Amino acid sequence: MECIAVGIGPGSYTGIRAAIALTQGWQLAHGVKVLGVDSLEALAKDEQAAGRRGEIALAVDAQRGEFSLTKYELADHGIRNVEPTHLAKRPEYESLLAAGHSVIGPGLGDKFPAAEHVGRLAVGRSDFVEASELSPVYLRQIDFVKAPPLRKIPPV
Repeated sequence: MECIAVGIGPGSYTGIRAAIALTQGWQLAHGVKVLGVDSLEALAKDEQAAGRRGEIALAVDAQRGEFSLTKYELADHGIRNVEPTHLAKRPEYESLLAAGHSVIGPGLGDKFPAAEHVGRLAVGRSDFVEASELSPVYLRQIDFVKAPPLRKIPPV
């Protein structure tokens, strides 16, 4: 194996972190090249390979009533991102459904990006990275604070 293409999200934060950790270990042990691939781009590729054409909205449940949302144009010759991935509130997601847009997302049947299309999107790319530089696509501000170091209490 010469290269690992890993889905970096958005998606299940824990699952993506686990995939990145595995990739980091494999690169450390075997010196393979590494590429990060956007999971929603891979999902768009899945839909294009299945014959879907035209504009499609793709959403992943980001919890807390929010969705990671983007739009792609699917054509015979490939896919093109037409709206950057952003964090959307439930009303924005529901308005896409109500307006009759072609949508893949929560509540519409489970769809997950195929590993095959993560790999196909990586073919021909040369923007390799050190696995230690990979990080999940996380659109929300981090809402935790690292605990301060423990204080030493002098003996009595």
